[in-house]
Amino acid sequence: MTCCCLDGSYRGRLAAMGKDKKTVLLGMSGGTDSSVAALLLLDAGYEVTGVTFRFYERDGDTEYLDDARGLCDSLGIPHLVYDAREVFRERIIRYFIQEYMEGRTPVPCTLCNNCLKWPLLKQIADREGIACLATGHYVRKRFIGGYWHIACGEDPDKDQSFFLWGLPQEILSRVVLPLGGLNKTRVREIAAERGFMKAARKRDSLGVCFCPGDYRSFLREHVPPGRILPGYFYDEAGACLGKHEGYPFYTIGQRRGLGIYMNKALFVKEILVPENKIIITDSLQALEREEMFLTGWNAVNPDALFGRDDVIVRIRYRKQANRCVVTPEAGGRLRVRLYEPLASVASGQAAAFYRGDILLGGGIIL
Repeated sequence: MTCCCLDGSYRGRLAAMGKDKKTVLLGMSGGTDSSVAALLLLDAGYEVTGVTFRFYERDGDTEYLDDARGLCDSLGIPHLVYDAREVFRERIIRYFIQEYMEGRTPVPCTLCNNCLKWPLLKQIADREGIACLATGHYVRKRFIGGYWHIACGEDPDKDQSFFLWGLPQEILSRVVLPLGGLNKTRVREIAAERGFMKAARKRDSLGVCFCPGDYRSFLREHVPPGRILPGYFYDEAGACLGKHEGYPFYTIGQRRGLGIYMNKALFVKEILVPENKIIITDSLQALEREEMFLTGWNAVNPDALFGRDDVIVRIRYRKQANRCVVTPEAGGRLRVRLYEPLASVASGQAAAFYRGDILLGGGIIL
């Protein structure tokens, strides 16, 4: 096989990562990114062991296991399989359903990364005596002020830092991130240059792995009959505007799919779970908030986050950022004061904090 044409400086950075700690456990999904991560780690001198988690298998499809195993066989590296389907069902899928049933907007990918995937990598690495942890995430890491931080990936269209604000130092200190300095086009090229054409051509996964389509269909399939019932839309003055299909099928800020036809745009402002009511507004300003509160938060370095006026908060994965000041409050929650009002803030969503391209922490919106 021909050697991939990596930029020299990037190859040097990877080699430096592996200088002292040569063993690494790589999470392998069978997709393009983790496959190329294996190639780059081997190039950098690591002794790579692959592990594939069985989290969720739609219609019993296990082709991803065969793909990951086949790549490891081709590369001559060990491959482990860890069956996490039961814990995934209990901790991620059940959470996903429960959040919608309580009128919130869940963030399953964030929860899975911070509370399941990376902790499992560490657990298995500890068991196997492996020093480092790696994945195919498009992020980098930096050591600043005595703390390891996740940093945004080089490719803004693939950056996945938003999902990793909850990782503790004991994990971050061991993390190796071979794709952080590359874009997806280059990653596909590397797979092709090395002869792994199936990996090079694989489609990117879209949405939530267990619910790639409309989450409403998923809820209809998994929530017992009679739990989701029709109700009514009301305007802010209390006038009934029409019938809805059940409050779990709507989220704060939603505009499309309401089934109400008027000569103006309408948005979901509030979800009243006990009454099965949804409050509708025709004003974007009515959706704006100047502050929000977080629970379940993590601050990489509290001194670099709290009380500073140069922090950026994002509540969506892409292309959204607002300047804010973050302060801890009694009771363990964070107060986030926004310099400019932010619309469509839904409880249950994640908020991630940045300074430049450095991830400072995050939490779940109350």
